[in-house]
Amino acid sequence: MANLNKVMIIGNTGRDAELRFTANGTAVSDFSVAVNSRRRGQSGEWEEETEWFNITLFGDRAERISQYITKGKQIYVEGRLRTRNWDDDQGVRHYRTEVIANNVEFLDRRSDSGGGGGGDWDGGGEARSAAPAAAAAPAGASEVDDLPFE
Repeated sequence: MANLNKVMIIGNTGRDAELRFTANGTAVSDFSVAVNSRRRGQSGEWEEETEWFNITLFGDRAERISQYITKGKQIYVEGRLRTRNWDDDQGVRHYRTEVIANNVEFLDRRSDSGGGGGGDWDGGGEARSAAPAAAAAPAGASEVDDLPFE
């Protein structure tokens, strides 16, 4: 039997990314994303609902991308759900569900956010962005001219 744990989110970042390092030197970046939806309530009026997601990135991707994740940016996040639990000093058990991201795309246009984006949807329905490719692209590559964060 097959298993699948996959999450895809489009929303706005709720805070700047925080970058830290584990004891063995692995980079970890945390930030939040708000996803808004609208629906008609029982009264017939439109109601807006916001769902918040905690996002975590690891490794080189965390170091590269976290410096560009600032509050209010529209992004696409793809990853998997993970729930952690721990007991505090008083013995109370706490739970935290987070998205472990393996792909982050910036959706803001340069003119919309003052230089904070550039990714868009291509004809095949795939999200793409200059941010991850730019970090790996050699100097002088053609994509460098399209970087949203020069």
